[in-house]
Amino acid sequence: MVNLVAAQKPLLHGLMKMAGVRPHMVEIEPGTVMNFWVPCETVEKPKKKGDISSLRKPTKPVVVLVHGFAAEGIVTWQFQVGALTKKYSVYVPDLLFFGDSTTDKSDRSPTFQAECLEKGLRKLGVEKCTIVGFSYGGMVAFKMAELHQDLVQAVVVSGSILAMTDSISEATLQRLGFASSSELLLPTSVKGLKALLSVAAHKKLWFPDRLHKDYLEVMFTNRQERGDLLEALVVSTKDTNVPNFPQKIHLLWGENDQIFKQELAHNMKEQLGDKATFQGIKKAGHLVHLERPCVYNRHLKLFLASLNTDGAPK
Repeated sequence: MVNLVAAQKPLLHGLMKMAGVRPHMVEIEPGTVMNFWVPCETVEKPKKKGDISSLRKPTKPVVVLVHGFAAEGIVTWQFQVGALTKKYSVYVPDLLFFGDSTTDKSDRSPTFQAECLEKGLRKLGVEKCTIVGFSYGGMVAFKMAELHQDLVQAVVVSGSILAMTDSISEATLQRLGFASSSELLLPTSVKGLKALLSVAAHKKLWFPDRLHKDYLEVMFTNRQERGDLLEALVVSTKDTNVPNFPQKIHLLWGENDQIFKQELAHNMKEQLGDKATFQGIKKAGHLVHLERPCVYNRHLKLFLASLNTDGAPK
């Protein structure tokens, strides 16, 4: 029987190419490769049949879209890519153990993800960028901004926090009624996937069970490795501190986010200081970029435009 979700992939890939991005594999180091969707205009066609495509440096301001835990890059950002490619060079990576990105290294920390992402972007000719991170990708984005201030000029984060401390993890799971992060984020059944969607979305989403089952088969691969990523994500509260970010940081939030509530965003804004701004989006939950893409894109583009002026985003 045909997997309906897998059958949609060629269509989505085609739409992304029409929007102006195409896939490109990058060897980060021996044993570690990452897939990036890169701007089509940076890819030079091979002069001879059989030659490997070479890449040019981007000519427009660079925006890097970093996905969360439940889906790979272009599935997460399918409504944002086309809205940005006219004015920006858009890069959409698949983090390690998502899509075709993989490593034989044992490190599963967000820091390792950030270091691999940084190396990949530099190999693609990116010298400056704004990183947009959602959920797990937001934590990777914060780590990138902390470690590579010469590369990351600004950060936009939705539904994420600086670090997943043990206290926040325990409180969140208890409030949502899940025993572990894996139970929440790596469902093994239709019932589990429905439970995840019920807390991630503001509005109730209805899909036939067949579609839920097909999604589980396609999107939740590399379960052992992703479980290890979740374990490596949680750090001790007493070992965390707030980095001194020189970059502008914009928190773009679904006001009805049940996973990382709006109060967490406001607290984080206070911790980050004057460089941070906040924008809430009504009638949207954790999946704000998918639930209200037009509103999300408008606020995102306003912030990106503000980076080229002296004024701060409203």
